[in-house]
Amino acid sequence: AGKRERALCNKREQLNLSDQINVDLTYAVHFNLAVMYHKNGQFTEALNTYSLIVRNKQYAQSGRLRVNMGNIYAEQKKYLLAIKMYRISLDEIASTDKELRYKIMRNIGSAFVRMGQYKDAIGSYEAVMEGSGDVATGFNLLLCYYALGDVEKVKRTFTKLLSVRVAGYSPDEEEDEESKQDAGDVLVTDALRTEVRERRRKFLHTVTTAARLIAPMIDQDWRIGYDYVIEQLRHYEVKDQSAALASELEMCKGLNYLKYKKYREAIECLKAFEKKDKELRARAATNLAYLYFLEGDFDSGEKYADMAVDADRYNAKALVNKGNFLYVRGEWEKARQLYESAINVEADSVEAIYNLALANKQMGLYEEALRVFKRLQGIIDSVEVVYQIADLFDIMGDQRAVDWFNRLIGRVPTDPNVLARLGLLNAKEGDESQAFHYYLEAYRYYQVNMDVISWLGAYFVKNEVYDKAMQFFERAAQIQPQEVKWQLMVASCHRRRGEYPQAKRMYEDIHRRNPENMECLRYLVHLCKDSGLIDEANEWFKKFKRLENKAEGDRTSLANELGATNSGNSPDVDSPSSTHASASRPDFGDTTGSTGRARSEPEAGRRQKKSKPADDSDEDVDLPGT
Repeated sequence: AGKRERALCNKREQLNLSDQINVDLTYAVHFNLAVMYHKNGQFTEALNTYSLIVRNKQYAQSGRLRVNMGNIYAEQKKYLLAIKMYRISLDEIASTDKELRYKIMRNIGSAFVRMGQYKDAIGSYEAVMEGSGDVATGFNLLLCYYALGDVEKVKRTFTKLLSVRVAGYSPDEEEDEESKQDAGDVLVTDALRTEVRERRRKFLHTVTTAARLIAPMIDQDWRIGYDYVIEQLRHYEVKDQSAALASELEMCKGLNYLKYKKYREAIECLKAFEKKDKELRARAATNLAYLYFLEGDFDSGEKYADMAVDADRYNAKALVNKGNFLYVRGEWEKARQLYESAINVEADSVEAIYNLALANKQMGLYEEALRVFKRLQGIIDSVEVVYQIADLFDIMGDQRAVDWFNRLIGRVPTDPNVLARLGLLNAKEGDESQAFHYYLEAYRYYQVNMDVISWLGAYFVKNEVYDKAMQFFERAAQIQPQEVKWQLMVASCHRRRGEYPQAKRMYEDIHRRNPENMECLRYLVHLCKDSGLIDEANEWFKKFKRLENKAEGDRTSLANELGATNSGNSPDVDSPSSTHASASRPDFGDTTGSTGRARSEPEAGRRQKKSKPADDSDEDVDLPGT
């Protein structure tokens, strides 16, 4: 269009018809061309085109196009040039055109805010508020004072914000409409009324946001700040009784107690809403149910969860709360139904989807749980979800568990429980070098996990690196000083290294503290015998036989008692030696991920220790998971 317009002008000039050139058409072509350049991101071409229009004195109103040029500079983050253009256009616009002048001044203030020059921005915003206050300008002015920490001016600006009038809205007209609706009249909502209601909704949302922002900074005691803001909102509600802003802030105050872990005060504050209108009462009941759930008071929490669900069957959070109480009672099928209802109401409810997958997992529906967790991962890719997917693959015996745990380690590389879990999986697959790497990393980040310490100690014993094994068994003995097996392991490492005197001293020390430990006496007998200390070996052997006879007598008495109880039917009784061997075996249980619960089922593939001769019961050490 521009090319054709220029060709037309040139043709008329050649024919001496310059007086017939349409200036308005030329202006319209260039203006629309500049607008299209701007919309397509061709900022340089747009600025050049606007400059051609502005410099042409034939266009009387071209000066205000500098506002468009300022907007382009603002998009390019050239805020000084943008402010320059805004101010030039402000000088060229008549003082009678107040609305346009106020819009330009808002733009100047916004540019100063972008530059961090809040004091200069305040000057522009204050001028707008004095002339034609609006919600956006009032909120921006409040933010500037908030950034500067000026409490008194924040309070003054908040009062000004409450005095802003929403264009087209009248509380009296709203009350008339509500009364007509109560009377059963059918009202047709036109586009204008919809626009007015949307503006009012935005106004109330802005006021609520501003109130929640400034309440904690008004006074050192945040409760005083909330009380001040609530009082101001109550004054506003005298003019507009349908706003309910004060009640909204009271609920925010109650929830803010949670930030300071004052649960009693939060509960008391929320209980006050039981006498308010139905909507607020339902919201308070939802929050109370959640609070009681966190505190473990499931009876009180379930009462409020029922109240919230009865008030609004389409409240997804209330349905999730009710499902949680059924979940902790073990009623997983009913909990699943409530979680599914919550998802039907709110398809992207993260809590409902996650809890639904957990319920499926508890019921043994692993494929379904996996499907739900993968669906949730598409909504929010969190480490908790990745852990649950990896854990499910592990439960199902799927080799993909290792891949998913590796993904998890890529995001939380210092999680010791996940590292230990990877070590266990690699050990089950027979890859001891990788298992050793992950177990050692897990120990580096968390040095009191007994499963990790046990595995590492056993690994070094198997590879005959006894000095390293002793370090881990000594660490285990420090963590569990009452557990004799760790001290026996340390003494055994000394014996295997040929340090017989030190091993003998350790066994004697263990015997002094645990005189009825037969395993210790057995080692002392063989150690003295191998060292040629026959007399001392005989003394230890006598003590061993006395304990063995005593254990045999206790076993016989127990068998007789059980036989009398069962009318002569003698049950199978484990021998003391087998019981002791089981008790002294390291417990290589499943590790717990930091993002999930510990599994209660034993790991498949774990071998039991075979019985060995008494003098060599610790020569072979089985690694867990191999």
